[in-house]
Amino acid sequence: MGVRATRKGPVAPAPAPRWRDALSDERMAHLVKIAFRETSRALQVRLAKHSIQYGHWTLLRVLWKGDGVTQRELSEQAGVTEPSAFVALQQMEQLGYVQRRKLPNNNKLIRVFLTAKGAALRAVSVAAAEEVNRIALRGVAADDMTAARRTLIAIVDNLEDDAAERA
Repeated sequence: MGVRATRKGPVAPAPAPRWRDALSDERMAHLVKIAFRETSRALQVRLAKHSIQYGHWTLLRVLWKGDGVTQRELSEQAGVTEPSAFVALQQMEQLGYVQRRKLPNNNKLIRVFLTAKGAALRAVSVAAAEEVNRIALRGVAADDMTAARRTLIAIVDNLEDDAAERA
């Protein structure tokens, strides 16, 4: 911010509003978006220290719960489009994190399996995510966290119901 000049001389710029003041009456959807952006950024920084891409982490999280899923199931569970998952899986296969295989009884479905290298990323990735979560929730009372969780689940349910009604 530059300093404005007047006939009487330079005038200091008005102080920037604090972000809390600027967002105090913001829409819930916008606040959720900002919170998501900031937590994602913080996690990306930590994952990058271990050469893990955020998009790969999203798919790895699903595979750590149980691999051998189809590419379509993986993209649905990770909440990413099939084309995005396909590109990420190609990269992850080249990095040695996953193997994609057609099963003998069905040549159409391609299933995704973790390699030992992909499974080994879990420890550092989960530690990074837990650190970001701790930082994000610092100073938030347990009751507030419970209320926020309940509210966000209700928002998700309401929007899923709306999408189903429109389909």
